[in-house]
Amino acid sequence: MTKMLINGVLREKPTQPGGHFQRLPSQFRRWIEADPGAPFPAEPGRYHLYLSKACPWCHGVDLVRRLCKLDEVVSVTWMAAISAEQGWVIDQTMFDDASGVPRDLYLYQVYQRAAPDYTGAISVPILIDKKSGEIVSTDSADMMRNLAQIFAGPNGPDLYPVALAREIDQLAELIQAPLRNGVYRAGFATSQAAYDEAVEGIFATLDKLEERLATRRYLTGLRLTEIDLKLFPTLLRFDPVYVTHFKIDQHRLSEYPALSRYVADMAQLPDVRPTIDLPHIRAHYFLSHRHLNPHGIIPKGPANRHATMGEQTGAA
Repeated sequence: MTKMLINGVLREKPTQPGGHFQRLPSQFRRWIEADPGAPFPAEPGRYHLYLSKACPWCHGVDLVRRLCKLDEVVSVTWMAAISAEQGWVIDQTMFDDASGVPRDLYLYQVYQRAAPDYTGAISVPILIDKKSGEIVSTDSADMMRNLAQIFAGPNGPDLYPVALAREIDQLAELIQAPLRNGVYRAGFATSQAAYDEAVEGIFATLDKLEERLATRRYLTGLRLTEIDLKLFPTLLRFDPVYVTHFKIDQHRLSEYPALSRYVADMAQLPDVRPTIDLPHIRAHYFLSHRHLNPHGIIPKGPANRHATMGEQTGAA
């Protein structure tokens, strides 16, 4: 569950009425700008990300970072696979002392330092301005578009081309609430009605996506765009995690030929493959969400090529 800072103490987010899980809106939504006089000007090396390899929202940000070749432009601190009572734990084995940020133990310490009066969700991803110490953004969609547009450069991929902007925005509406949020609304539902409603939306959306991808390589055609980097992380986790852990077992993704082809195709792209760490992903969900899996048992998982590919890839 998401943790919140309340008077400097971490508390669980309150249960929503009717058993519905409701994702809290991002409270930090500022942008890096090309204007040198802007509050957050586009300076390579100035900004820092806090990401988790398990989180699908972070995965989208990492995909942009890889595809746009931003490894040397925006530094990263990674979360450990398993969360603690204190929330997200920072992976000390992957910490880069050259990043210029303090070596914290827990993510909530980052929030306390950057925004001492903050009382919202303690979540990833976070984009920090190392110069001012302020939080620029906690909204993954904003980060994906902002980092790509500001730092990709003239030779980088255009992930939000003008000619496809309207189509990309319409597809984002199609997948965001019913699918990307829907898997969590099903998994964290505390009433049958809330669960049933979420599951119905998930599979209705998968049916639409299956039909669309039957005639397209990517969601908008032959060109990889921002919307593919939002959908792929959710689909990648579907059979290995969500089917079992979130009880979304009406169908498996492997039953959808076009969606299965799409995931396999995406997963083999050179800049995408290093972002996949299925053992880490599965450990996080099954060992961190103890209210759903109190004994911490990790299922064997689907014996399919997507799981095998991810396990062989490992952490990057």
